[in-house]
Amino acid sequence: MNHGPIPPDGVFALVVGIEQYAAGPGWDLPGPARDALRFRDWLLARGVPDSRIQLHLAPLPGTEPGIPYLPADHDSLRRAFITDIPGRGEEALWVWWGGHGVLDADENMALYTADATLTDRRAIDLESALTRLRSDVTPGLGVQMWMVDACRTFDEQHHFPQSLPTERFPTGARIVAHEQTLMFAAGRGQRAGNDPERRLGLFSDIVLHELPDEPVPETLPLFDGVKARMDALREAGHTVQVPFLRLVSPERSELHRPRQVPDAPPGGTPTARVIAALMEYPLMNDRDERQALVNELPATVVARMPRHPMPRTDVIGIFRALKARPDGLWDLYAAVTLIDDDPVRAVELKTSVQDFLTNPGPGV
Repeated sequence: MNHGPIPPDGVFALVVGIEQYAAGPGWDLPGPARDALRFRDWLLARGVPDSRIQLHLAPLPGTEPGIPYLPADHDSLRRAFITDIPGRGEEALWVWWGGHGVLDADENMALYTADATLTDRRAIDLESALTRLRSDVTPGLGVQMWMVDACRTFDEQHHFPQSLPTERFPTGARIVAHEQTLMFAAGRGQRAGNDPERRLGLFSDIVLHELPDEPVPETLPLFDGVKARMDALREAGHTVQVPFLRLVSPERSELHRPRQVPDAPPGGTPTARVIAALMEYPLMNDRDERQALVNELPATVVARMPRHPMPRTDVIGIFRALKARPDGLWDLYAAVTLIDDDPVRAVELKTSVQDFLTNPGPGV
């Protein structure tokens, strides 16, 4: 995205690094606090005032920095997204987050806070935070840059005794005014590499080496540099993770990632591939936009279609209803691409539908 130069005093930054969790030593993660401090140093060196850098840390014992910082528990970070950030008047927002994360059953990313335990996995719902910060409760901060160095493994793979909390942030009216750039350390189902000896995250270290001199860099050149370094490490056998980029703005909405994540589970059944292609659309995680999609479908199908408040379950129900009709999946494809005409997602959805119609395999 080309947002033009932004002066250092036009930037506000939320910088989070969590190394220690209430869940116990098994969750210790050497590196994120140090990476957060390195990113803070980068901001300061570019002229961003210290007063505009909000630092939340949970460092491991014996590694506390010699500067003030705020706690990284759920209440403190929730307050940052509910109260501290939306009222800011700067032009641009940086969110730097390092720590543990997981993908929930609806493909939303949960970023654990320092007070997470095995039975109360307190976390910030990333999609909810993004939705809040691009609604009219955030009149400023038109350019938002996010760097998320956290795992995106599937929650069910960890066999926790209890499910994730499901808190969503309150939001305002939807507007088309904000530019959000998200760079993730790892692909769907992947772990984010960490070097405990050097106390750094692999992705964070690469980003810090690639960041240019301007306090809010252009997105694509930065991502290209990060990806090139990660590709070289992967080819040398030092990692399997694949970073990806998500762009959302009034002019465009894109997802830059490889078609297949190397260490993710196999593509699965043809049905699973269609569901995955549908879930790549941001609209599927918004209840009102899913309803707008349903309104574009044939009335005879909609009348008997079961609905569910959870996004993935609702999408599966829509898929089941449409696959039973001749050309029903093409009706679904037409409705989805009418609402979101992103060409990359459209190609993936079209291919998955064609594969399903050729060889349906076992159903869901």
